[in-house]
Amino acid sequence: MPTDLKPTIPPGTLCAKPLPTLPTTDGELVLRRAELSDAEMIYEAFQEPALRYWHARTMESPQEAREWIEDTYAGWRNETAAQWIVARAADNAPLGRMALRTMDLCEGLAEIGYWVLPAARGQGVAPRALAAVTDWALAAGFHRIELLHSTRNEPSCRVAEKSGYPLEGTRRSSALHTDGWHDMHAHVRLQVP
Repeated sequence: MPTDLKPTIPPGTLCAKPLPTLPTTDGELVLRRAELSDAEMIYEAFQEPALRYWHARTMESPQEAREWIEDTYAGWRNETAAQWIVARAADNAPLGRMALRTMDLCEGLAEIGYWVLPAARGQGVAPRALAAVTDWALAAGFHRIELLHSTRNEPSCRVAEKSGYPLEGTRRSSALHTDGWHDMHAHVRLQVP
């Protein structure tokens, strides 16, 4: 059905160029496109119980990880998602993933998704990568960026707060995890006119 709304970000604007590589402000990290060579790391990441618990997703084989990587390319081409691997700038060693896991260009809305490998946790990887993605997304024209996490996931709450995402509220019983329904905190950044 047609809409009377003028798209916040005109379709074709983002996918007209390759997914950008984003440095963190300190230059220590870089957010880059996932490559098929990252499949083993992604598969291994999803074998970690905490990551699987919070994401309620499985990754059963490196082949499935390769298919997920191919899906990230399609998300960028279709302008429905943007996914980056977070890596050390010095040696390109993967540390995690940061994403606009959903994007709505018409309304200028996006939702953050991320994870950090266990060995890289506690080093400020997620807040620095989130800041880089947020700066890019706001410059690209997104109006509202949401970071949602279970109210039981205190580390994600700290990441949001460190990254300038104030708590907007709690969505009651809004996400199904393997142990049942969770209340979700909604942290939000808005485009400032």
